[in-house]
Amino acid sequence: MPKSKHQIPGRVRSTYEFIRAHRDRYSVQALCRVLDVAPSGYYAWLLQPLSDHAQEDARLLRLIRASFLASHGIYGAPRVFLDLREAGETCSKHRVARLMREAKLRALHGYRIRRCAVGKPSVLIPNLLQRQFTATRPNTAWVTDITYIRTWQGWLYLAVVMDLFSRMIVGWAAGPTIRRELVLDAVLLAVRRRRPRGTLIHSDQGTQYGSDAWRRFCRSNHLEPSMSRKGNCWDNAVAESFFSSLKKERIKKQIYKNRDLAIADLAGYIDVFYNRTRRHSHLGGVSPEQFEAAHRPRRQRLH
Repeated sequence: MPKSKHQIPGRVRSTYEFIRAHRDRYSVQALCRVLDVAPSGYYAWLLQPLSDHAQEDARLLRLIRASFLASHGIYGAPRVFLDLREAGETCSKHRVARLMREAKLRALHGYRIRRCAVGKPSVLIPNLLQRQFTATRPNTAWVTDITYIRTWQGWLYLAVVMDLFSRMIVGWAAGPTIRRELVLDAVLLAVRRRRPRGTLIHSDQGTQYGSDAWRRFCRSNHLEPSMSRKGNCWDNAVAESFFSSLKKERIKKQIYKNRDLAIADLAGYIDVFYNRTRRHSHLGGVSPEQFEAAHRPRRQRLH
């Protein structure tokens, strides 16, 4: 009795493909007899060469590719699975992983983790955050840091401010020099957007964060400064993690032609992709904006 289209194993399917490839030279009946398959099964397969399961795999793979490309190649199976689930698909995470593996869709790899020694406390500003990287309300604790980006025009420096509640970048600034105004511009943007009251703001021991101007700025804007121990990057690990993601997912592939192009690309990544769209494992697989919207008081959501 011929196998149904749902039960055709790989060996039988390859036999049918062989028969189709050689049917101009030999009769189908002779080929089926020699290869020990039923002619009725072969003709049924001709009407639908792919099983229902294989056709569903092909349909899912199109959706998987769309999610993978929309993420700029950074989403692995867990995040692609969340995209499909949000779109109403009911496939399993293991099936998504298998299809991505077979299609050779691999998420970009990150950088090696920096090894950090245990440092001494800051003399100027104590470490008030103490690696408490989870906040229960917006504007409870922010972290800030600076990184550098290569362009053919010279270095571009980027300062960011992140709210630990939602991991949202609430302020950022970029410029050609690592001046203290770079940090103040980033934090000023965050202050204007969020209007903090008693917010803890944590940084490393960079000179920009130890200046009198920085401490005066914090006091006048209701911010409580906190500083990592010297030489200990783990004290500001969340900001370091953001920079690692930024360089892995966007910057690492290129040296920008000039600073203006780099700043435009940073704006697209931070404001459009990271804050609005990118799924964050710490937030249960949603973006920072989605996380904040879900936790906004009900009366605010009604307005």
